[in-house]
Order: sequence, then C-alpha cells, then structure tokens
Amino acid sequence: MANLFRIAGLTTALLLAGCQAVNTTSGTAVGVERKQYMFSMLSTQEVNQMYAQSYQQTLSEASSKGVLDQSSANAKRLNGIAQRLIAKAPLFRPDAAQWQWQVALIKSPELNASCGPGGKIIFYSGLIEKLQLTDDEIAAVMGHEIAHALREHSREAMSKAYGIEMAKQGAGALLGLGQDSLALADTVVQYSLTLPNSRGNENEADLIGLELAARAGYNPNAAISLWQKMAKASNGAPPEFMSTHPSSSSRIASLQAAIPKVMPLYEQAKGR
Repeated sequence: MANLFRIAGLTTALLLAGCQAVNTTSGTAVGVERKQYMFSMLSTQEVNQMYAQSYQQTLSEASSKGVLDQSSANAKRLNGIAQRLIAKAPLFRPDAAQWQWQVALIKSPELNASCGPGGKIIFYSGLIEKLQLTDDEIAAVMGHEIAHALREHSREAMSKAYGIEMAKQGAGALLGLGQDSLALADTVVQYSLTLPNSRGNENEADLIGLELAARAGYNPNAAISLWQKMAKASNGAPPEFMSTHPSSSSRIASLQAAIPKVMPLYEQAKGR
C-alpha cells in the first residue's frame, strides 16, 4: 500500500512537470473557473487537427453506409439549433469564433451525441427519436457537448493519460513493482484520479452547457426534463462511483441549483 501512495505522488509530480496552467473559458455566470493543466507539447491546434481527421473519417464511413442524414427535418433542426449555440460560444472563449464548426446527424439507434475538439458535432438519430427531444432538450444536449470542446476536456484527458503512463513506467523502474502490483496501481489510479476528474468534467459541461443554451434563448429547465428522460432510458447504469458520468440524481440536483443563475440570461435572449 505504501508503494501505491508513492505511485500517486509520482503521478502528480509527472502530471505537473511539462504542464502549463490554462484558463480555457472565462466569464461564466455559473462560476466554472477551475484552472486546467495541459502538456505544452500538446497544443490546442494539434488536438483540433487530429480530431478533425477522425471526424471526417467517421462522416465518410457513415456516408458510404447511407446513414449520414443531411436533409431530414431532424437534420435541419440540429443545424438551426447549432447555429444559435455556436454564435454564443465566443462569449466563453473568443477563439471559438475561428473554429471550423461542423454538425452531422447519423442514423443510428444510439442514445448519444458528441462535440469533439474544434467544434465537430455528431448527433445520433436514436437520441432524438427515442427520447422524443424538444428543441430545448436538443439544445441542452448540444450545449453540454459543446462545453466539453470549449473546456478542452479531451486535451486535458490526453495530458493526464500521458502523465499517468509516465508515472507507471517510472514506478516500475524506481520501485521494483511486478505486473500484479502495477495492475493494482492501474485500478487505484482509475478510481482515485481518472474517474473523479472525468466526473468533474461532466459537471463543468453540464453547467457551461446550461448557460450556453440559455444565452442562445433555450429554456434551461429543459436540461431537467432531458436527464429525467435519460435516467428512465438508462436503467441498470453503473453506480456513480464507478462511472465517468454523474448519477442522474446528482446531475439533476446540480442543474436545478444552477438554473436560477442562468434564467435571467434566457429571459433576456427570449425577449429579443
């Protein structure tokens, strides 16, 4: 056990070595001001370019299978909602105005959506159709996913993963640990470092996404009905402790507490 604590200390030291503290977003009404640590050798532009290539490959594969939806009513809804949200993204980080934003709808039963680095958005039709999402609820999902991109959570996770790998290699050499001990260290690192931080990122995306949608004129209360629908659809999900996503009850409680902070923004946007 003493070795495991030494691994944790080594991991922390290596995470900080070669990292720079950054503020990816600013000026939020919901109060997300956490400093993030990124490896300086892994720039925003590089991560955005890498993801853009992967995104285009995903769209090409979907197109070749005939599942890339560019003309349906839902595809048009997505584009309209996205444009309103994208217009407000520079309020959180000005350089988002120069991102090459894209929106795609893929025909699939998956209850999923994403916004990768640089503003590459994907929605799966199952999410909209199975949950019968309103425009406000789509905006809640999309705002959440855009918030991940604005906060550069992918780049942050890559920086942490690199530091953890360095720590594991260093621990094996410096502490003389065998494979069984390193496997146990993997578990400790996963549940004491990786997953809690991922849950923290999810909370940040919830809050910033809530504000983004409100500023774009979408009702913040839709985030509550959205996650109530998701909770009903995800029976049997793992407990919060073993998941990178907060439990639905925790998520809803956090959102409910933040709604009064963003409701004036929604009222102002709606009145224009």
